[in-house]
Amino acid sequence: MRGTPYPTLGELLRRARAAVAARPGALRLRAVGTSRAGRPLWLLSAGHGPRHILTVAGAHANEPVGGVTSLSLAERFAREPALLQESGCTWNFLLCLDPDGASLAGRWLTGMPGERMPGEGLPGEGRVAEASPTLRGYYRRFYRPAFAAQPEFPPVASDPRPVMPESEALVRLIDELRPVVQFSLHGVEVGGSFLQLTRAVPGAAAAYRRIAADLGIPLEHRPFDGMGWLAESPGVLVLPDSSPTEERDPSGFTSQATWLYAMRHGTVSAVVEAPFWSVAGVSDPRPVAEPRREVAEASEILLGRAKQLEAVVGELGPRSPQTPDQIAHFTAARELMDIGPGVVDTWNSAELATTVGNAVSLGVAARRIPLRAAAMMRQALGGAPALDTLVEAWARELASTFDARWVPVTDQTELQTRTMLALARALV
Repeated sequence: MRGTPYPTLGELLRRARAAVAARPGALRLRAVGTSRAGRPLWLLSAGHGPRHILTVAGAHANEPVGGVTSLSLAERFAREPALLQESGCTWNFLLCLDPDGASLAGRWLTGMPGERMPGEGLPGEGRVAEASPTLRGYYRRFYRPAFAAQPEFPPVASDPRPVMPESEALVRLIDELRPVVQFSLHGVEVGGSFLQLTRAVPGAAAAYRRIAADLGIPLEHRPFDGMGWLAESPGVLVLPDSSPTEERDPSGFTSQATWLYAMRHGTVSAVVEAPFWSVAGVSDPRPVAEPRREVAEASEILLGRAKQLEAVVGELGPRSPQTPDQIAHFTAARELMDIGPGVVDTWNSAELATTVGNAVSLGVAARRIPLRAAAMMRQALGGAPALDTLVEAWARELASTFDARWVPVTDQTELQTRTMLALARALV
């Protein structure tokens, strides 16, 4: 029995090959580069128009929804070629930008489902039954690379880090296709959906809000991703002045995201985030009486849990990761354990928690960062019982505190698919 309705990377590729074999004239599959470990980066293309659209999935190893969305939409184009013919476009899907990370995170995809925790909902009535994963199961096998190992964020010229081959492959692909629009598909563990645009697109925000409302998915009124971006409307962020900027991470790295790189070709990039577990409270627009107090409380949770995790790790005595997989988990966990003060400084320097929804988002983030760190440290150090207990307790508390509800994958992919089609119609 599968622990999640998402396919593994291997299953995704097998399904893509089967789709191409079934409709060789409508779909094409080619490798456009290789990962650091030598895994191919596969591009699935539909249609034959002179203009191009690019969808990038799997930029973050813990967010498998984009691959499902990409393959589903490509298969739909093969069945309904008129959808692309009338636009004169070829639609290209990079099925997974980080296959190395996905191979580590994929352990969650094949795990056994655990018991439901308080607040974790089942799919709605009338839906085809699918596995309803738990937050506990998700975090027990969690992996997300350290920032420097995330290929969607190559270093700026002044950074001494070498550029990853995955980043180079994506940049080459952008230069080759010069897409009208580039979509980057992401997933939010717990919270709501939001959309980031490198340029305002008339009608996009209203269409996006309608889609989310139709699916009953809450919008993050002011997400923390892209804090320097303009909030055009609830859940929609637009790059100020439509000019590329450097992305700064609390861990100290600076990059220019590949969706900003594409702007040199006149490309509009759209980052579409779909929640795995939704929290209705993130969309509450009511004002907060004391925003600074909300920020202070969230900061206390973040720093306090980081300190608690440090103490647990210290009590385990001298241990060190042994295998490459354990080292990858340890590096990512250690980074998250160290960024707390930088995150808090950012929170205190911005106008946050002004609404109930924003305060809820802040509370989720304060718990998510140390939980991710504990989850990866647990795997890095061989599953110590003390870390098991910490991950279990924090995952249960996150689910129950915010009444986190599992969003069926059909709804996650529908949100991303309909958003992409609406934006493509507006831009092509």
